[in-house]
Amino acid sequence: MRRRVMSMLAGATLAASTLLGAGPVAADTAVGTAAGTPPVEFGDDWHDPVTAAPPVPKPHTKSCEVTVAEAQFKDFTPYKGEYTPPTKCGKGRWGRVVLRLDGKVKGRQYDRLGYLRIGGVEVLRTSTPEPSVDGITWSVEKDVTRYRETLSRDQQVEMLIGNVVNDTYTGIIDVKATLTFYEAAKPTTVSDRVLPLGDGKDGATLTTPRNSERIVAEVYATGSGGGCEEYWYLTVPGAAPYSCKADHGPYREVQVKVDGQLAGIAAPFPTVWTGGWSNPFLWYVIPGPRAFDIKPIEYDLTPFAGVLNDGRARRVEVSVVGVPEAQTGWSTPVNVLVWQDEKSDRVTGRLTGHQESTPVNTTKYTPGTGEETHRLDTEGSHRLRVSGYVNTSHGRVATTVTRSLANTSLHRWTEGESTDALKANWTDRETVTTGRRAVRTDRTYTMDGTTTLGSGDRLRTEISLGDRAESVSRTGGRRTGWSVLDDRYDGDATYTANVPRDQRHAVGTSRERYRLTGDTGCYDRTIATAQGTLTRDHRRC
Repeated sequence: MRRRVMSMLAGATLAASTLLGAGPVAADTAVGTAAGTPPVEFGDDWHDPVTAAPPVPKPHTKSCEVTVAEAQFKDFTPYKGEYTPPTKCGKGRWGRVVLRLDGKVKGRQYDRLGYLRIGGVEVLRTSTPEPSVDGITWSVEKDVTRYRETLSRDQQVEMLIGNVVNDTYTGIIDVKATLTFYEAAKPTTVSDRVLPLGDGKDGATLTTPRNSERIVAEVYATGSGGGCEEYWYLTVPGAAPYSCKADHGPYREVQVKVDGQLAGIAAPFPTVWTGGWSNPFLWYVIPGPRAFDIKPIEYDLTPFAGVLNDGRARRVEVSVVGVPEAQTGWSTPVNVLVWQDEKSDRVTGRLTGHQESTPVNTTKYTPGTGEETHRLDTEGSHRLRVSGYVNTSHGRVATTVTRSLANTSLHRWTEGESTDALKANWTDRETVTTGRRAVRTDRTYTMDGTTTLGSGDRLRTEISLGDRAESVSRTGGRRTGWSVLDDRYDGDATYTANVPRDQRHAVGTSRERYRLTGDTGCYDRTIATAQGTLTRDHRRC
């Protein structure tokens, strides 16, 4: 991923390094105490990347480890290999499968996007950290039990972290990916099939097993590539004098269609990569939410099961609403997870309802003069309700999926973009009702940031990012489960732009608090840094 010096900083350039990740980094052992006295300013080395997210829970059962890939990435040549599942530890009926990525890099390098595919299934999408001169190491964990069916057979492996190495950008990205399989202590249920569709933006054909009773698509949607779509939330329509343009402003929506009919909508997460907001000193130790774990957007397509089960190949297409025509920068690989009715050869059904609101996407530009800021106010919303049923061996089961999206943002910038500020909020509310059971998930993403290029070319960025999800399950109206995830990042960093690295005199603080509460327990961890030193690692709960 090539860092673009943000439009807010038209005159400033920054040559620094980058970061990768997906999932939690190994937790620091210091708890409740300062882990070190911070230096006056950043030096040539700093603490290895760490997040406050919890490690993947692992059962206390027999385990087997398999190396999936081991490679050094210097260019855009993918690693290709072969995977063979372990014959022990459950023989395909594992209770849990955990993917671990260990990486190291030193020197200077941009942040880079990466993926790992096994049997064509995207099991990991990640980005890389910014290295120090002396080098950093990091680790990423992800629960990949949902891909158990794919992992139960010999498969081809492909991995790529596209990179450029030359006299300026010297960092070679060295990674090792392993899978650890845990024997099941008790039976676990995951999908029966995982069908890879490749990059959904080009459209793909899907033929599901004819006895499919539940179908879920997952899309690893990322706006990246170094152009304006990497900062899609800052784009403005043509009438406004700003360096990143989009015909309809910053509203984005990831849509899934089946044979041209809208089947799912979702708000993309506004991921900030580790060179983001033109200030890598914010992210050297603590990345923004999801920068290490690029979670797929999930769409429950079960209302379409009756259509998809008819034996005909159906076209599935993913598109990102709001992207200017012919503009590149979005990647949307798709996996389809299928649960089958083992007592039926054929599951029939039909789509019974399809209601879509009129999409809203309005922008209001207010020009500034002199030292006054330009202003762009944006509001967007969309709602979709889809219903259908399937006739299974255990009776007719009806499913209704309702999803409601909304976005508001206020973007202010000065002439020349020496000051640039955004305050934005995205909500994605979804309810899936299947029979007597209903699951409601309310997702809220927030961004509040300002970058200023002041006297002496001192560049300062202050930013807060939020990732929150509340989920409640009910059966027959009675609550049967709940959880709240709240991940918040706050950072403030300043350096001198347009000078060699050793003259930047950079200072910066960052903080992340990750909270996960629910009927299964509580997790609450806060970490903080100053000038690249971990200053706090505190657990509550």
